Amino acid sequence: MHAHTHPAPLRGIKSPVPPCPEKPADDDNAADAAVPEEAGEPDFATLSAEIDAFLAAYNDGAESSSTAVVPSEVTLDRFASAVEQEIAPSEGSGDKWVPDSPGESPPLLAAIRRIAALASALTAAQSGGKYTIGLHRVTGVLHRVMTFVEDEFHAILEDPRVAKPAAVPGSSADTGSATGRSMRRPPSFGHGAAVEPDRCVVPTPDGGAGEPFPAETVERLRAMAEAMFAAGYEAECTEVFLVARRNALDASLQSLGYDKPSIDDVVKMPYESLESEIAAWIRAFRHAVDVDLPGERDLCLRVFSGGVVGRGIFADLARCAMLQMLNFTEAVVLTKRAAEKLFKVLDMYEAIRDVTPAVDAFVADASSAVDSGQEGGSAAAAMMADLAYELASVRSRLGESAAAIFCDLESSIRADAGKQPVPGGAVHPLTRYLMNYLKYACEYKKTLEQVFKEYRRSDDDGEHAAGDPFAAQLMEVMELLHGNLEAKSRLYKDPSLSSIFLMNNGRYMLQKIRGSPEINAVVGEAWSRKRSTDLRQYHKNYQRETWSRVLNLLRDDGVITVKGHVQKQVLKDRFKQFNAAMDEIQRTQGAWVVSDEQLQSELRVSIAAVIVPAYRSFLGRFSQHFSAGRQTEKYIKLSGEDLEAIIEELFDGNAVSMPRRRT
Repeated sequence: MHAHTHPAPLRGIKSPVPPCPEKPADDDNAADAAVPEEAGEPDFATLSAEIDAFLAAYNDGAESSSTAVVPSEVTLDRFASAVEQEIAPSEGSGDKWVPDSPGESPPLLAAIRRIAALASALTAAQSGGKYTIGLHRVTGVLHRVMTFVEDEFHAILEDPRVAKPAAVPGSSADTGSATGRSMRRPPSFGHGAAVEPDRCVVPTPDGGAGEPFPAETVERLRAMAEAMFAAGYEAECTEVFLVARRNALDASLQSLGYDKPSIDDVVKMPYESLESEIAAWIRAFRHAVDVDLPGERDLCLRVFSGGVVGRGIFADLARCAMLQMLNFTEAVVLTKRAAEKLFKVLDMYEAIRDVTPAVDAFVADASSAVDSGQEGGSAAAAMMADLAYELASVRSRLGESAAAIFCDLESSIRADAGKQPVPGGAVHPLTRYLMNYLKYACEYKKTLEQVFKEYRRSDDDGEHAAGDPFAAQLMEVMELLHGNLEAKSRLYKDPSLSSIFLMNNGRYMLQKIRGSPEINAVVGEAWSRKRSTDLRQYHKNYQRETWSRVLNLLRDDGVITVKGHVQKQVLKDRFKQFNAAMDEIQRTQGAWVVSDEQLQSELRVSIAAVIVPAYRSFLGRFSQHFSAGRQTEKYIKLSGEDLEAIIEELFDGNAVSMPRRRT
């Protein structure tokens, strides 16, 4: 192929007549229009030179049929056939869009520009229908050329993960075009053009993004786009580009596990499934903004040589892709509020918040075209501004949803008014749930602070509006839990067990707070000190309720020894009462639960420190008043070691009977 000088591109005029009609044998111009078979026909270069001469005269102002020298029908037919030949041998070749020399247009692009300009000029220059057959022939070939270019354009742009639609018998994809080439998809223009086929996305095994286009591929795409624009097929070119790249984006998202569930599907989805879908959405959303869209923007600007067209196509592509993904977040917000959804809602909020600067950069780039006065740039800027608005709106709704879910904890605590006490005074399930929930929530501390400051309704803020509304809300939850536990402690008939219950739950709360720097920072040291004081008071209450009575039995309060003489019956009664008290304590408090090993140890040590020395002293003073043998065994059932063993078995959750005295 030879390089040719060609005129500036003119907007082509597409013939309304179907392409490639058979020439009627009896037409007056048939003889002129026939293509001679003999050797020595002018080659493509010669024909191109003649066409260029006509186009040069036309472009210089000789635009009326009276002054413009129009090529003969024979020349027009020969040139149209030559253009077809330029296309046919190049099929399957990688050189059809490569320039012969640096700085020149690719030969195929030059030929397409030439025939497009010719079709436009002939339409304007013809008079009386003299060149109807030639015009018909030229526009028919132009149409077939554009079919070829569009199909090649789409094939290169198509992501390999997008499955090809099966050919429909009798369609153009099945029968092939006039050039004998089987089309992989129906064109977006022409008679009987099919609606865009259903798309089937096939994910890649690695779930990664498609490979970037090499520089030589982008050059081919750019040449094809220039050819379609030169021929007046701007709308078809941009439509093909958008369809192919939307498919590619869909393929990328699905390869990351995001399947675009409908709003109805999301609303009806079980939480476990919804949790997985949200995780996939976050992964795909971040990838789309951080990887896919910058790549698509670069491709748009390179294929369409930057400027308004490239920015406009990218704006359309980005807006459609993002709005489709944002529909999912809208659906999540519509689902029933539940405490367990808070963290996934916050994850989505953070994903949108984190990509906002990248989207703002897209908006700024689109706006720069308007600021620089580029015609048509306002449409792209408007689309990107609309996307930024939708992003902010969805982020706001997610923030409001997160704040509302967290505030619902108050209602959950108030609603938990069960009348059945927890067996053994153990940590209440509500305490475990809420403290772990709050600990996890505080890992999102900065995000929740932002959410509460920006999106909590003003009528809910009340007195907390001036400070940190999230910290205030968390403290409200903590105080409600504390009050709820005090109410639950009153369900126990035994005051000692009430104290054990409050100790267990208070200790659990304090450990969770001190074990988490995040929640400790919110709650503050003053609150922790107050809870520690409460714990010490619960401990004192327990000691008083249980062991003060036992200690009183081991005191000689003037009743056991009267005027220097031991009252043996009183002594017997004291030992019997002590044994009965310890048996009752072992039977009941052995079944009580103190699961925190440190608290359990502290309780046992504090009990033993008071009771064991007092009992040993009592034994030392009065055991000799019983005769050895049966009398001693009857009244002195426990040694000091036995008492220590009983204390060591308290709070294990196992009820046992008092052992017999070891001998």
